[in-house]
Amino acid sequence: MHQSPRYAMIMAGGSGQRLWPLSRKAHPKQLLPILGGQSLLAMAWDRLEGLIPASHRLVCSAEGFRQPIADALRGLCNDNYLGEPMGRDTLNAVALTAAVLAKRDPNAIFAVLTSDHIIEPSEAFRKRLEEGFKVVEADPTRFVTFAITPTYAATAYGYVERGDAIVGFDAAFQATRFVEKPDKARAEQYLASGAFGWNSGMFVFSARAFLRAVEQFRPENHAGISALAKDWDTPAQHESLERVYPTLPKISIDYAVMEPASKRDGTHSFSVCVLPMSLQWLDIGSYPSYAQVLEADAEGNRSNAHWTNVASKNCLVLSDDPTHVIATVGCEDLVIVHTKDATLVCPAAMSERVKEAAERAPLSVR
Repeated sequence: MHQSPRYAMIMAGGSGQRLWPLSRKAHPKQLLPILGGQSLLAMAWDRLEGLIPASHRLVCSAEGFRQPIADALRGLCNDNYLGEPMGRDTLNAVALTAAVLAKRDPNAIFAVLTSDHIIEPSEAFRKRLEEGFKVVEADPTRFVTFAITPTYAATAYGYVERGDAIVGFDAAFQATRFVEKPDKARAEQYLASGAFGWNSGMFVFSARAFLRAVEQFRPENHAGISALAKDWDTPAQHESLERVYPTLPKISIDYAVMEPASKRDGTHSFSVCVLPMSLQWLDIGSYPSYAQVLEADAEGNRSNAHWTNVASKNCLVLSDDPTHVIATVGCEDLVIVHTKDATLVCPAAMSERVKEAAERAPLSVR
């Protein structure tokens, strides 16, 4: 194993409202036993085996999830759990991580990873992550982002365009631009060009260089993060976090740092590099994507439930109670989800609106 100061932070915030009622604020999607009884977060943690030791792995999530996440991840040190008093989007989660690591280890280089994806094979993922570390170790002013090689013209993902190759590295390129979720026509153009990949939301940074970028591009966020860093690992840490963190301007890392850093306009010293990842990548963000982890029957139905079916087609039927029977007759293209205190029924084509149902549900079942 490489002995340089390599770290990884897994972002595990959010309540997964598009997977309500399985996912709740008190038991979010990253802790659900999605595949073979294993949670997405546990899979993300285990993918780092052999590359990043457990003592160098951090998790950033809600403070309220500290105990269930600690119970779910073997080897997670309490000091490596960055508990947010409230979500302030991805820039602040990554900046806080950078500040904590830079204080503990000024030469720290860290990966930012997601907790809501299925990524296979793990060995291919680790190989690309290893390459990302090497790119940054060679030049700490480089910010690495990973782009998933697209398999279709997706409109639900952002895209990254790659430019010139970086000398000395296999399949590492300059990133020329970030594009938000495109319409169908543009997505088809991106797919045909071969120069675009899906924005994975995974990165590698030098902690100190990232903080310098935040200082340049988002000085208000940097001021608050610097105040937190001063108190971190001291008796004032908790009070400072509760007081300062909710005041940080809410913004994503892509808008705040990656997009301005990718513009080679002479106003900064940073460069954004993109490493394509050609592997199986599934974002478990909605019921249609959840369905893909379950085997379909001859009629296109997928289920993990005790289900009695008569002439139903293309249905997704889920339950967290193996003793509860769900019966359908002549149903088509439905999502049906049963839990002990809430049941969801919706057309599969409208599953993106499940979030609205979650927001309207009584507080007791959110």
